[in-house]
Amino acid sequence: MFRTKKQIILTVISLVVTLITFAQEREGDTIQTGVIDVVKPYTPTISDAFKVKETPSLDDNETSVKKEVKYNIFSFPVASTFTPAKGKAAVVDKAKKVKLYNNYATLGFGTYTTILGEAYLNQQLGRDEVVSAYLGHHSSIGDVEDALTDSGFSDSKINLNYTKTDRDYTWSALGGFQYQTFNWYGLQQPLFDQEIADALDVGHSFINGYVGGDIMFEDATITSANILFRHFGDDYGSGENRLKAVATGTINIQDNDVDIEVFADYLGGSFEKGYFSDQALDYGNFLFGVSPKFQIKEDDLTVDLGVKAVYFNDTEAGKSKFFIYPNIAASYRLVDEVLIVFGGVSGGLNQNSYYDYAQENPFVSPNLFITPTDQQYKAFAGLKGKLTNTMSYSVSGNYSSEKNKALFINNDITQTTESYTFGNSFGIIYDDITTLSVSAELNVDVNRNITLGVKGEYFNYDTNNETEAWNLPNLKASVFLDYQITEQWFAGANLYFVGERKDQFNVPSLITPTSGEVTLDSYFDANAHVGYHINDRFSVFAKANNIAGEEYNKWQNTPVQGIQFLVGATYKFDF
Repeated sequence: MFRTKKQIILTVISLVVTLITFAQEREGDTIQTGVIDVVKPYTPTISDAFKVKETPSLDDNETSVKKEVKYNIFSFPVASTFTPAKGKAAVVDKAKKVKLYNNYATLGFGTYTTILGEAYLNQQLGRDEVVSAYLGHHSSIGDVEDALTDSGFSDSKINLNYTKTDRDYTWSALGGFQYQTFNWYGLQQPLFDQEIADALDVGHSFINGYVGGDIMFEDATITSANILFRHFGDDYGSGENRLKAVATGTINIQDNDVDIEVFADYLGGSFEKGYFSDQALDYGNFLFGVSPKFQIKEDDLTVDLGVKAVYFNDTEAGKSKFFIYPNIAASYRLVDEVLIVFGGVSGGLNQNSYYDYAQENPFVSPNLFITPTDQQYKAFAGLKGKLTNTMSYSVSGNYSSEKNKALFINNDITQTTESYTFGNSFGIIYDDITTLSVSAELNVDVNRNITLGVKGEYFNYDTNNETEAWNLPNLKASVFLDYQITEQWFAGANLYFVGERKDQFNVPSLITPTSGEVTLDSYFDANAHVGYHINDRFSVFAKANNIAGEEYNKWQNTPVQGIQFLVGATYKFDF
């Protein structure tokens, strides 16, 4: 029975082979290639698996001889007029290459007799040398409405820089000069009238000169260093000198890199006399500090562990003190770039100066008490990341404790021979303050041509000696927008909101002294600009500031200018 089945199978196989051979002979005249490769995709299954015997047995009685198959190709010429076209690469429309210039100059004129001018000059001296200069001027001599005295201002400056790049390091030298003029026009009304105002010379000026340099090294223990010397003074005999030097580097301790910052900061100055006396006010503060920091990275976690040690010497009082501050920060990627958690705690001894105070509030009087602020700690935590590829966000909270935090406060009305003693200037008072703040920020790149940003901050202050945190707002918010409308047209806007602030009002010179608190209203300031590129060199623009026209008081009794307009042009060029 088994033999009969086997014979039937062999017979079927032989018949199939014969039919295939016959078919190949019949189709030989139409085959157009010398080799035939028959490929069939093979899809294995479990049932296909079997173990191949090492010595297979054959039961065939004879071995058949394969029949030789011959393949012949019959070719003959065919007339044809077809000529294949040459291939061409696809052409992609390229955007016009933007011409970049090394220099520009801007000039603008506006209401309130405003003049705005600036120029930036940059020249390559050689392969590795560059020199640059910046000149700027902004002035307005138009008076604020209802001001009893002149209320204009001017700000002129020049900055110079030289940079040279060598094989192992890059160094630069810099210097500059600035001259500013302002007016103490914030006379208390109706306490003072025009007759009194006309007898006052409320103008004052600041001078600021500085020189410095920095250097950066490649593959060295010291990675960078910089030094800056600044002299600042006014036309009331005040003078201040500051010398600050910082060096950073990396050392290896037991196969671990530790970043170290070493800094020194000297400040010395004097005021010709005090606010309530003719005695000169001299001050001198010297800081020296070291801040090592070690970084740990584990997958999505980054931790910076550091500490800051500061030595402080009051050169005038002959006292010194040593401070230690934490310097710790950490971040963890919870969801790649979408959600990052961060936090930490830091601190430091912050050097205050007459220059810094005058730049923040140009109506300060020339007799301030200068001392550093001891920020014992500042703890922070928050979230940041991206909501989409074009939208990023940040939400954070801060809690800080500061000793001798500086607060601007309206000076007492003493009505002496000095023009700044009529309640139209500001002094500095220090207090120990803890601050709780919450901030949120959102930045959106709507597309390649539109950028939008929104930021808001809330503050809560707890003072130790003072009844209020004078002139510090409880709420700040800002919005900015940049829009490249077309290749030629561009526009932008920014809006600011500052919440209420508290200040003092004190008149001890009256027969019946008067004092009390003053609440400065919150204010909203909107600004916008639009411009047009006539060509790659020449552009024109127009600006509108304080669009709401609100003559708000940033500082007590000092209303700002109303709505302002300015038009100008910018020219770009190369030498």
